[in-house]
Formats: sequence, structure tokens, C-alpha cells
Amino acid sequence: MLIRSAKPDDLNQLMQLSALLPPGMTSMPFDKSTWEKKLALVEASLQESPDQNTERVYLLVMEDPESGKIVGTAGIVAGVGLTRPFYNYKLSKDFKVSEELDIRRVSTLLNLVNDFTGETELISLFLLPEYRSKYSGQFLSRCRFVFMSDFPERFSDMVFAEIRGWLDESEKSPFWEHLGKKFFNLPFGKADFISAVNGSQFISDLMPTFPVYLELLPQEAIEVIGKPHDEAAPAKVILEKEGFKFEGTVDIFDAGPVMQCHRENIESMKQSRELTVASLSDDISLEDESQVLCIVSNRQLGDYRLTLTRLSFIDDESVALPNKAAELVGVDAGSKVRILEIRAGQNGK
Repeated sequence: MLIRSAKPDDLNQLMQLSALLPPGMTSMPFDKSTWEKKLALVEASLQESPDQNTERVYLLVMEDPESGKIVGTAGIVAGVGLTRPFYNYKLSKDFKVSEELDIRRVSTLLNLVNDFTGETELISLFLLPEYRSKYSGQFLSRCRFVFMSDFPERFSDMVFAEIRGWLDESEKSPFWEHLGKKFFNLPFGKADFISAVNGSQFISDLMPTFPVYLELLPQEAIEVIGKPHDEAAPAKVILEKEGFKFEGTVDIFDAGPVMQCHRENIESMKQSRELTVASLSDDISLEDESQVLCIVSNRQLGDYRLTLTRLSFIDDESVALPNKAAELVGVDAGSKVRILEIRAGQNGK
């Protein structure tokens, strides 16, 4: 499989993917004009110099090289909230004491915050079910860390990801039904869509800025705070293996957990290496498990490409690549590449 930077010509295929997505993936709304703007921003982000004061978007797509079909996506936003406000709820404690009544009370609060403004967000992780074979999900998720390792000057120190929150069998969010809907009078999916397409100004216009006491919410809403959607749980596990943690920040719509980690502590970024392609070979087979399975990037921002392949280490500074893999990512003998070894875990995830 090939992973590459998205381009404007991918519009129709990305729209088709969006049509298959469940509620909650606000970074990939089924809206043509939004996709056109995003792809234009991706193109500009790849051409312009890094700027810590400007939002940049990098979108990678997984492509079946035999058919040219886009089967998955994974993205990164640098400078979150610099173009339009970015909101979360953050959990905190409030401790009160009445000496006269001898009562001590600890309350849990939800505070509306902009704590991640200017930081780096992982977005748009999606893979068609029929392509969720061994290692493909890991490849798609970790390719973002390879990209960030290749171009670290483009990203902040703090990296985070919003995990889709838990929904019931009718695709309703108990958290939204008992909190957000009280102020917006909109179905969960509609509010999510408006936020994705028109921005979140309506949140600051209508959402109360005072803390929300959890004691005022029904138990079914409290129980899903920080709980991932069943389909998003594997993505959370992958992030945990990278060193990401849930620190009490949740999505304002469905209360899905926000996972965060300092860039220097992300395992994939610590493990990836820049090496030289010493030679190309037809003798390295993808089925040969004696050879190391790695993500390989070409390190070329303007035409960024990665593939998953077996390779052979020549020494600490060089590798031999299969000809097919080298052709996919556009490198040759003497080229610099970045490699990241795949984790051989349960189900290859």
C-alpha cells in the first residue's frame, strides 16, 4: 500500500469516503465546499514555510496502488485554533467546606477552555473496513509521526487527538442530549456538522461560559464522559502505545477523550531513523518474515510518500530496499529515507 499527501484531484474520492463516515468525525464532513477549502489549504501548507502563527493542515491518504483507490486517511493540523476558536471541556475539582455543618464537599466541574490553541492535532484517521488487514491500521496511524519526524519544525511541542465519544445504538450522544442540546436545540449530528463546516463561533455565542457541575447531569451523561466510541477504541489503544494519555479534557459535543503527549515523548518519533538507501534488490519479499517490516518515507515534502515493506539493514546507517517499494515512494540508491519498524503485536495493531 502507498500513503501520500492528498491533492485537489482527490476531491471526489474523499467525498465518497465522507459519505461512509459516522457522526462525530468533524474533520471530514460530507460537504464539497469544505473539502475544496481543506485541500487548497493542504496544498498551500506543503508549499509554504513553517509559521507558528498560522494554521497548517497536512492530510495523508492511503491508496491501493493497483487500483488507485483511496482507502484511508490520516491528518495533522498545526496551529490549532489560530484561524477559528477551538473549544474543549476540561474536568476539574471544587472543594468546599462548611465548618458549622461539618460538611466537606468535592464537586467535579466541566470548564470550557481553549487550552490547545496553537498546538498540533491528529485528525481524520479512517480506513475502509475491507482494508483493515494486518498492520494496515498501525501503518496509517503511525505514518503521521513519521511525517512529523521528517519535518519537526512545522509542529508544536504538544500533540493531541480527539477520540470519538460514545454513542448509543441510535447514534445519539447521552452527553449531548443532556447538556449541549439544552442550549443549542439541535440534534447531535447537526451541531457536529455545523461546527465542521461553519466553525465554532456559535459555541462561544450560545454555550454558557460558567463551569458545569456534574452533579446537575443525569448518570447516563456522566458515565460517558471520557468514554470512546466502540469503533474508536482501537485508535485510542494505538495512541496509548505511543505514550498519549487522557488528562481530563473532553470533546464539547460527545465528551470523547482527548489524548495528549509531548512530541519528544512520542514513541514512534523516538524510534524512527534517517538512513541511506545503499542498494535496491528483487530478493526481499514482503512474505519473508526474517526481514524487518518497516514504514519507509521518502522525506520529500513536495511529493511526500510512504510505504510498508520488508527491508534489509546493511549497517547502522544504510538499508537495502525492494525495487517495488523504492518505486512506490520515488527513491533510488543513495537517497535518504526515514524508517520506522512495525510493532509485531496482537492482530498486528
